[in-house]
Amino acid sequence: MVSITLSVSEDFKKDIKDFMWVNWSEIAREETIKKLIFENYIKFGKITEEEWRFCEKIDWHPVDELPLKEEFKKMLENKRKEKGIKFKNMGELRRLIEQ
Repeated sequence: MVSITLSVSEDFKKDIKDFMWVNWSEIAREETIKKLIFENYIKFGKITEEEWRFCEKIDWHPVDELPLKEEFKKMLENKRKEKGIKFKNMGELRRLIEQ
């Protein structure tokens, strides 16, 4: 197995020493794999079965890294401006849902 050394500032090194239980090698490995998967996804528009299994394991997908589309942002903004529905109790909410 290959080993990689990362250079970090002294302040950063002091900060991460507070988290001794964290497996920093595993985090670096996962983030590197995510970067490779993302680059492949951007380049080819799809991911392999092996990449898909990795994504499922860590509950992540390359599209999570893409910026939101403008039309989606507009739709969210319009929804935010809409007046909400108020209800007094769960039974009233249930009736609204079942309609």
